[in-house]
Amino acid sequence: MSEAYFLYHSIGMYPGKTEDLAAAMTEFAGVWGKPDDSQWAYALGKRQNFIDRWRAILNAPAQSITATENVTAAFHALLNSLPEGHLNGRKVLVGADCFPSNHFLLNGMAEKYGFTLHTVPLRQGMGYVEDDDFLDAWTPDVGLALLTWVSSLTSHRIDLKRMVAHGRRMGSLIGTDITQAAGLIPYDVLAPEVDFTISTSLKWMCGTPGAGILYVSPRLTPHLHPELRGWFSQANPFNWDITAFQYAPDIRRFDNGTPGTMAALASLPALDWHSTQDQTALLAHNRRLTAKLIEAADALNLTLLTPRDPEKRGGSIMLRLPDSHPAAEVVTALRAQGITTDARSQTLRLSPGNLTTMAGTETLIAALTKLLRR
Repeated sequence: MSEAYFLYHSIGMYPGKTEDLAAAMTEFAGVWGKPDDSQWAYALGKRQNFIDRWRAILNAPAQSITATENVTAAFHALLNSLPEGHLNGRKVLVGADCFPSNHFLLNGMAEKYGFTLHTVPLRQGMGYVEDDDFLDAWTPDVGLALLTWVSSLTSHRIDLKRMVAHGRRMGSLIGTDITQAAGLIPYDVLAPEVDFTISTSLKWMCGTPGAGILYVSPRLTPHLHPELRGWFSQANPFNWDITAFQYAPDIRRFDNGTPGTMAALASLPALDWHSTQDQTALLAHNRRLTAKLIEAADALNLTLLTPRDPEKRGGSIMLRLPDSHPAAEVVTALRAQGITTDARSQTLRLSPGNLTTMAGTETLIAALTKLLRR
């Protein structure tokens, strides 16, 4: 039941996705399996189309975005490209509500790179880090701060302009993980201007796994030297002089060996579809359905973990289910009725997107009401 699909915080859908993806894969097979020399021009062209779509989404300058496998890989590439000693003796700042993968990465790199990982804690009883608490922890000894634009467990959205303005006063490098709202809420890497941005093509972008992106400000790029480098990192990839390596002057220095193209190629139909949509209408549709979900949560006396103010949240509504109703069982029961949701511990995550309808939302509410009153 596509009209009751609430999983846009995980895998986004759009009309005709199956057919578009099948057509893209069939076309690729026809080119890649043909015994001529057309393959690389085709595959690399599609990869560039993917990058160009992301450039438009982020209002990014030319040659400032590259494709990566995922958010974690993008963040790792950025971290180990920093000038030697840049983070030594300094702090790296993240919130306790950051995506766990990023925290795992930082925890493992802290000793090697000599920085202290400062994780801003949650307040008692809160599901997200308050902006004021993050800012209080953001002192001049912070070498780098990673801002989680929207939390994956509460859909809390930070005041990005306020955060970036403070970070500039502190002299820190500023990065953003925009995964949980990219493609739904407008985002501009230049307003406010950040140093780097990481994301995936899943979720609201409706793409496939393996299609992550890394944006780096052109101001910063010349000072970065990625450890993982290869023939595609060069200004001229066809330089075969092994004694004369030179980084490309732009984001291409973050490429390395022969680039993978399949994930970008498979995600391109979704990005193409997204580029034709009325972005204001997509967000307005989400706001109508999330308002209905908040209204239902109040009627059911469920704890709302997501901020009520639309300006302080992403596109999801997160509800805490009572301990008397294990979330996994609720998700299974809803799935049996054709209603797609998921849960983390006792948090039910609901994300209505372009396929989700008001009728589908009312179907979810009715089913959830019946389950909770058993």
